[in-house]
Amino acid sequence: MSRHEELVAALQHHFGFDSFKGNQEAIIENVMDGNDSFVLMPTGGGKSLCYQLPSLMMEGMAIVISPLIALMKNQVDAMRNFSEEDGVAHFINSSLSRPEIAAVKEDVLSGKTKLLYLAPESLGKDENVDFLRGVKISFYAVDEAHCISEWGHDFRPEYRMIHEMTERIGRAPIIALTATATPKVQHDIQKNLGMLDAKVFKSSFNRPNLYYEVVPKTDSVEKDLIRYIRSMEGKSGIVYCLSRKEVEDLAETLRVNNITALAYHAGMDSATRTANQDAFLMEKVQVIVATIAFGMGIDKPDVRFVVHFDIPKSLEGYYQETGRAGRDGGEGQCICYYSPKDIERLRKFQIGKPVAEQEIANQLLFETQSYAESPICRRKLLLHYFGEEYEQENCGHCDNCRKQYRMEDESEILSIALETLQQIGEHFKAEHIVDILHGNKTAAVLSYKHYELESFGAADDVDETTLHAILRQAMIGGYIKRDVEAYGDLKITSDGKKFMKKPVRFEVPIEIFDEDNEDMINANMVGTAAADEVLYSILKDIRRKLSKKMDVPPFVIFQDPSLEAMATTYPITIEELQNIPGVGAGKAKRYGDEFLRVIKEYVEENEIIRPEDLRIKTVAKDSTRKISIIQAIDRRVALDDLAESKGMSMEEMLEEIEAIVYSGTKININYFIKEVVDPDELEEIYDYFKNAENDNIKLAMQELGEDYYDELHVRLVRIKFLSELAN
Repeated sequence: MSRHEELVAALQHHFGFDSFKGNQEAIIENVMDGNDSFVLMPTGGGKSLCYQLPSLMMEGMAIVISPLIALMKNQVDAMRNFSEEDGVAHFINSSLSRPEIAAVKEDVLSGKTKLLYLAPESLGKDENVDFLRGVKISFYAVDEAHCISEWGHDFRPEYRMIHEMTERIGRAPIIALTATATPKVQHDIQKNLGMLDAKVFKSSFNRPNLYYEVVPKTDSVEKDLIRYIRSMEGKSGIVYCLSRKEVEDLAETLRVNNITALAYHAGMDSATRTANQDAFLMEKVQVIVATIAFGMGIDKPDVRFVVHFDIPKSLEGYYQETGRAGRDGGEGQCICYYSPKDIERLRKFQIGKPVAEQEIANQLLFETQSYAESPICRRKLLLHYFGEEYEQENCGHCDNCRKQYRMEDESEILSIALETLQQIGEHFKAEHIVDILHGNKTAAVLSYKHYELESFGAADDVDETTLHAILRQAMIGGYIKRDVEAYGDLKITSDGKKFMKKPVRFEVPIEIFDEDNEDMINANMVGTAAADEVLYSILKDIRRKLSKKMDVPPFVIFQDPSLEAMATTYPITIEELQNIPGVGAGKAKRYGDEFLRVIKEYVEENEIIRPEDLRIKTVAKDSTRKISIIQAIDRRVALDDLAESKGMSMEEMLEEIEAIVYSGTKININYFIKEVVDPDELEEIYDYFKNAENDNIKLAMQELGEDYYDELHVRLVRIKFLSELAN
C-alpha cells in the first residue's frame, strides 16, 4: 500500500472522509516524516485534521498547545466522537479537579491517549513538565500560533515561552498553525519557536463565499442591527463587541426584541460560558453576542452572518472572526459597523502602555481604519494585507464592488507624495504624508518644519480620506510599502522610483455612484434624511410657527433629526412620540399635541401604512444611567467629579447631559457653571443662543470667536439655555 493509499484509508477509517482538502495530505506527510511544519490556512480549511490524523497514526502522543478552554473542550469532544475510546483525547487545564487530572495522566501512561491539549500556562508547570518527560511525544502542535507574535491580533506573552517549555520536556517536531498571519507575524512565529527551516504550507486567504460590507455606525445602530437579524430569520449568527458590558447590554436588547440571543465573554463563569456556547451550537438560540473570547476553534459550519458591532483592533482579528461565517462553503455575510469615534476610543486605550506597544497597536488600528474607509474592493485589501495578490479588479461580493466608481487618474498626487516621502527620508507613516499634502500643521509637521516643504498643502483641496485611499492604492500597486519593522514607516519601492522618473496613469476609485441614477453617494455615508419630504416640510412649518409664538429658536422645540424621524416613522400617540430620538416625556407633553394631530391627519388622508417594526424596544440600561446622573446633579456634584466616578471622560459626560436635556428633562447645572464660566462670558453665550438659527457648536464657536471662548463653556451654557427655555 502506498503512502497516499495508507493516508486515505486512515482518513476514511477515523473521520469518514474519502479525500483530503487543499494542502492537508502534504502537511500530514511532512509531520509524519518528522519535519517541522508551518501551516497558514484560513478558518474552515481543515487545520485541525493536519495534527489529529498523524497523532492517531504515529507512535506516542501529540501535545496540542491551545489558548482557550472552550477550544480544547470542543476539539476533545469532536475527537471522542470519532473514536470508540474516550481516552483517545484529553485536556489538562484549570477547569479540572485533582482527581480528574490524575485520571487523565493514567490514560496517558496507559497509551490510550493520542492527543493531549494544554494551555501554555499548564505546559510550563513543573509537575506537568516532569510527568511529560516520561511520555513519548510524537510531535507538538501549536494551535492559534499568531498568539506568539506581538504583531498578531491576540498576542499572549505566555506563548513566547513555548519553545523553552518543549525543550525542557524533550525535543520533537513542531507544527504551528494559524488562520491569520502577515509575513511579519509568520517570521516572528517561526523565529520564536526555533523553526525557521520549517516547511511552509500557505493556503489562499480568499474565502469566495464570504460577503464583506462596512456600514456607517449611527445613533440608530441597535435598530439597524435588529432589523438586519430579523431579515436573517432562522440563520445562526455571531455579533462581536469590544467590551463585556456592551456584550451583556446588547444581548439583553436583542432578547427584549424577540431575538433569541445569549452573551459570551471571558468574565462569565465557565459553566455559564459553556452552557451558552452549547446552546448556540445546538441552535437553541439564533445569535451569540460575544467578545473575541468566543469563536476560536468553534466548529459550527453554518454560521450565516458575523457582525462586528464595534470595529476590531486589527485586520487579523477581523479576518479570523469573519472566518467563523460560512465554513461549510455556504452563505456567509460579514457586516462591520464603523465610526471614526470607535478608532479614537481604541487609541485612547493605549495611553499609558509602553511606547513600542502603543506603536504596534496604533499601526494595526491604522490598517483597520484604512480598510473601513477605503473605496477599494474589500477582498483585494484583505488579501494584500496578508501578502496575497488578488488579480481581479472587482470581486462582485463586497459592498464596494457592488457600487459604481468614477476612476480618476491621480498620478500627479502620487508623484508629489513620492517626492515628499523621498525628501523627508522615508521615516514617516502615511498619516504624516497626508498631513503634509493636506497642509495640516500638526505637532509633528511643526516639529520637523515640514511646513517649509514645497509640497506642504499641495493637495489641500483633496479630502484626507481620498489622500489615504491614494496611498493605499499605491501600496497595492507596488509603488510604496510599509516597513513593519519600523512601525509602519513608508518606503519607496523600485517600481515607485521608476514611476518618479517616468510617471504613468495611476487610477484610483474616488467617488461612488448609485447604479440606478448615477447620483453621487458616498458609500452609504449620507446623513439621516426624512423618508417623507412633504410631511417633513409640514412639521418644519409647525415648528417655525410655534417657535415664533413662544419666542424661542426652532431647535429648542425639536431638532431636525427628531423631525426627520417623525417623517419616517409617523408617530400618532404620545408613547410613540417619546420613542423618537431627542424627544422625552417632557417635550412630548409640552409640544407634542400639535405635531401628533397633524401627523395623524396626514397618515389618514394619504392612507399610509406605518412601519410598526421600526419601533425597537430598549432595555433600561440607558435610563438607569441617566437617572443616576440627574440625581447627582440634583445633589450638586461637580460634573468633572461625576464623570470620573462613572468612568467617563468629560466629553462623554456632556454628551449624556445634552441627551437628557434634548429629551425634554429640565436640569440645573448653574452651580457648576458659576465655578467655571465668567459671568460676562455666560451672558454673551446665552444671548448668542437666544438669537441663533440653530444650536450647532461649531457655528457658535466661529461666531463667538474660538480664540476667546472655550468650547466646554459654550456647551455648558447651551445646556443651561436649552433646559430653561425648551423644557
